[in-house]
Formats: sequence, C-alpha cells, structure tokens
Amino acid sequence: MNADLLQPLQRSLDGRWAAVRADVRDQMARFAPADPDWSREEYRERVLHLTRELARTGQPHRGFAAEYGGEGDVGGVVTAFQALGYGDLSLLVKAGVQWGLFGGAVQVLGTSRHHDRYLRRIMDGELLGCFAMTETGHGSDVQHLLTTATYDADTREFVIDTPEPGARKDYIGNAARDGEMAVVFAQLVTQGETHGVHAFLVPIRVDGKPAAGVEIGDCGHKAGLNGVDNGRLTFTGVRVPREALLNRFADVAEDGTYSSSIENEGRRFFTMLGTLVRGRISVAGGAGSAAQKALTLAIRYGERRRQFADPATGEETAILDYRVHQRKLLPLLATTYALTYAQDDMVAEMHRLQEPGAAPDEKAQRALEGRAAGVKAASTWHATHTIQTCREACGGAGYLSENHLPALKADTDVFTTFEGDNTVLLQLLAKNLVSDYGRSVSRLSKMELARFLGGQAVGAAAERTGLNRVRVKALDPRSRDAQRALIADRSEHLLAGVARRLRPALKKGADQFGIFNAAQDHLLAAARAHVDTVVFDAFVAGIERADPAVRELLGKVCDLHALSVIERDRAWYLEHGRLTASESRALTAAVNDLCAELRPHARLLVDAFGIPEPWLACPMLADPAVETSTEDPTPALVG
Repeated sequence: MNADLLQPLQRSLDGRWAAVRADVRDQMARFAPADPDWSREEYRERVLHLTRELARTGQPHRGFAAEYGGEGDVGGVVTAFQALGYGDLSLLVKAGVQWGLFGGAVQVLGTSRHHDRYLRRIMDGELLGCFAMTETGHGSDVQHLLTTATYDADTREFVIDTPEPGARKDYIGNAARDGEMAVVFAQLVTQGETHGVHAFLVPIRVDGKPAAGVEIGDCGHKAGLNGVDNGRLTFTGVRVPREALLNRFADVAEDGTYSSSIENEGRRFFTMLGTLVRGRISVAGGAGSAAQKALTLAIRYGERRRQFADPATGEETAILDYRVHQRKLLPLLATTYALTYAQDDMVAEMHRLQEPGAAPDEKAQRALEGRAAGVKAASTWHATHTIQTCREACGGAGYLSENHLPALKADTDVFTTFEGDNTVLLQLLAKNLVSDYGRSVSRLSKMELARFLGGQAVGAAAERTGLNRVRVKALDPRSRDAQRALIADRSEHLLAGVARRLRPALKKGADQFGIFNAAQDHLLAAARAHVDTVVFDAFVAGIERADPAVRELLGKVCDLHALSVIERDRAWYLEHGRLTASESRALTAAVNDLCAELRPHARLLVDAFGIPEPWLACPMLADPAVETSTEDPTPALVG
C-alpha cells in the first residue's frame, strides 16, 4: 500500500466538510460499540445517555441558526450525522430523529414564535421530541393521512384526533420512552373546511406520563436499532393552542380564518415536504457510512484470512487474492466511492438552498428533492446488498455479533423503507423526470419537434435491425466518454420510452391509473438509470477536484464502477443493439482486469474512509496474541 496516497485520498473523500468529519471521528474514537448482550431497556438507556452527551459536544447545534446558538451550517450537520454511521446506528437514528426530523421540522416549518420558545431546548437535548408523520394505514401516501386537527374558535385551540385505528401514528422514534413532544402531521380543519396536511407541536408526555388524551404504545423488539424507542401514538380530543400550528406556510386566525402564502393545496403540501428533504439525504449518508464500514471489515479480513495452498509455493493464499473474492467486493467498493461523491454533491446543494439568508429557488429545490429520492434509494439498496455480501465474504466470522457485521446488517435493513419507501421514491423521481421531459418537448418548435419525432422513429428502427450501437470496442471500455455515452444513453432511452407509454393518459376519459400502473416497472427502470448517470457524473467531478497524486487511482476506481454498472445491465444493452456479444464479453474482461489492478490498493482504498479504529476493532481482525479490552469508555465521550 502506498501510504503517501492515504491523506490526499481521504481529503478527496472528506470533501468540503473535512473538519466536521475530523471532529466527529475524534469524538467517536472515545466510546465503544454496543454490547449485543444488553437488554432492550439497557440499550435504550445507553443511547439516551449518548444522545445527551452528543448534545454537549455542540455538533447537533451546527445546523441551527446563529441567533439560537448554532452556526447555520446545514451541510455540516448532515455530514456529522453521516459520520455517526461508522458507530452505533441506534445513536445515529435517535440523533436524526431529535435534531434532523423533530428539530428540523420546528426550524423549517415554524416561525419565530416556535424558534424562540423551543429551538434552544431542542438543540441542547433538554426537550426530546418525535416526528409523527407515518400512520398505520398511510405510510408513503402522506397527503391522505387521516389524523385531524380541527380548530375550535371558541377556545382558540386545535383538537387533535385519531379517527380510526388506521390513523394511529406508527413506528415513531423517541415515542415509546423518551419523547416529550411531537411534530404531528394532520389534516387541518377549520370553519368546516379541510385544508390538507399541516404540522402541529403536540405535547405527548407531562412529567414522564402520557399527556391527557394521548395513548402511547411501544413497538417492542425490532430486527435492529433496538437502542431507539419506536412507539405508537393515538390522540383522542387532545387540545393544543392555536400557536401550536407550525405556520411558516399557512396560518389560522383567532376566528378560524385560514390563510396561506401558497394558494394551491397540492403545491403547498409539496413545498412543506420539500423543506424536510434533509432527512432523506441524511439517511443516504448514513447508509453510505455503513457500507464503507462493512467493506473495510471484509477487505481487511480478506487480506488476513488464508485458505488453500498455492501449488507453486506451498503457501496458503489470502482469500482477497482469489478472483471470485475480488469480484464480490471490489466493484461494490468502487460504487461506494461513486455514491460518496454523489452524496457530497447533494449535501452541498442542500446547504446552498437552505443556509440562512438563501433566496428561495423552487426549481432547484424540486430538482434536489428528485435527486435525494433517487440517491437515497440507490444508497440504501446498495448498503443492504454490500453488507450482506461482506457478511458472506467473511464466512462464519461474519456471522458473529462480535465482528460487527450482523449489527450493520440488522440496523440498516430498515433504511430501505424509512424516510420514504425506495420503490415509492423512485416512482416520485420518475414522475418528475417525465414531467420535465414533457415540458422540454412541448417547448420545441414545429420543425424541432418533427426532427425529434423522426429521430425517435429512426432509433426504434435501428434497434430492430441491430444498427444502433455505441461501439465500446472502437471507443475503448476505459474511455470516460464511452462509459458515459452508454450509461446516459440507457437513461435517456428509458425515459423517452416511458413518456410515450404514459402519453395516452393525457387523453380525455383515459384510464390514468391503469396506464400508470401498467408502466410502473418501466418507470422504476428509468429512475434507476437516471440515478446511475447522476452518480457517475458526480464521481467524475470528484476526481477532477482531487489531488493530482490520486487521480489515476481514482480513475481506475471510476472505471470499475462504470463498467460494473454497464455489465449489470448488459442484457438491456444487448437487447437494444447498443452492444454486440463480443463487446459484452469485453466488458466482463475489463472488469476482471480492473479488479486485479486494484487488488494491491484495496486496503488503501478502505483506510481512506477514515473510520475510527475502535469502531473496527473485533476478534476477526485482531492478532490472536493481543487481548481486546472490553472496558466501555462511554463516560469519556466529551472528555
């Protein structure tokens, strides 16, 4: 391993908020992982303790406004959250609920009356809260939640009700044990009229006991994240003052008159939800950190573990030297690098749009929401697959809790469905892409439109005859232009195809649901292909920003990522005439060659993630002659 490359490689990965990552690494290095033998109650108590200790470090304050003791560094706080993914994921999630979801909702949906009263206590961890959006019967379909908040003009209060069992708030972090207040999403009703989903601050505990009219249940033992107290909330005639409405976008006067700066209900709803995009970006980052940790464990183990003798030398071979093992891990490592750069670009854009004083930019915000939906889905699915592959790559050792991989596997599994189910998120992205595509086509002149439609017809005919190919053999599989041409071409083709399939839905009397439902698989494929292009472009841009000393190495990692993506979908490329059979085989050979070339750098590439060593220490990586300390240095977190 070339040690001289470690620091510039880590700087490239750490990006703009390198100092934040360094601070979090330093803090995390002072406490130990959870004991898998703890009871659920012991684990919850520990995570609550760590949450309060984390508040004392000041890291969670970073994203809040300076007038309340923060720094206004939205990107910094999301980066810090992401770095927590190297450690205890229950702490990551509880911190995310407290400061990202609960505190973030108060900050971005509330006004000074909420900020002045609550923000400092939320930042300091004195007021613990929940984000009560999901209902038992309505998860992804937030717009049709059933919980109601009916305004009573006589008492100047909102009355929060759960009208039926399916309206119960479910899976709510911080609810079962520790939360005192919740941001509750409910249908606002005033003067007999419903105005759609709004957010309200509702106390759920008083002096440690459920508030009047609030029923609290415990979700119990989960597949993972058992340090987080997920619970269920039911409201029966719970009264909160008129000022409990988080009123940045809409308000209700004392007499019950409703007003909003955004007249259209649908647009108002999506504007409110759009301000909460930070949650999805944070989950994508946490998943990325978990994938990095799993790969670090598996690759280090693959270098140590030896099996089967080389006939030429008689010495046993490190399992990472076997082609099949390289094939398991190195393409996943390459894609993890690509997603790291895509994540950093997304955080930077979110910071630009949400930092204090930023001018509203609705178009850019919509684009960020779509990108966050797609990258969150790609990152969390990638983490799930990567962690499972790493577990298998470590054999029986990977199945032991002491070696971290089982906890990573269990704790990240839910990432694919919280902060938005991945399948629904990709549909959301696809619909946005189709809408943008339709608008771009509608702006063409008659002559441009005729050329466009003619080009589509020619392309379809070329596919049928096998003449429509991006010739990788001529352009070289390692050509960045050739790689992008293939990845982007698939994205553009799938989007155009799904737009054609959905066009009949625009006709009067069309079965819109039936047409959309029949094209769902196509929609999802188009969205995934679009994310592939976004991630590839982010990786290329990241290489260009990197220290010249590591660009060649990063270029090979990018090649492996790109060719692995193309290889994964080579059936499509063959079916659509983009590749010949011989060119497809050449792709596989190129992937194999890249795995061999990157094998000597595998340890360097994972060490560059900068994961604190205490969070990697485990028996399968330890020298058998050195005893591993079991002392828990948790109290030293703050120093």
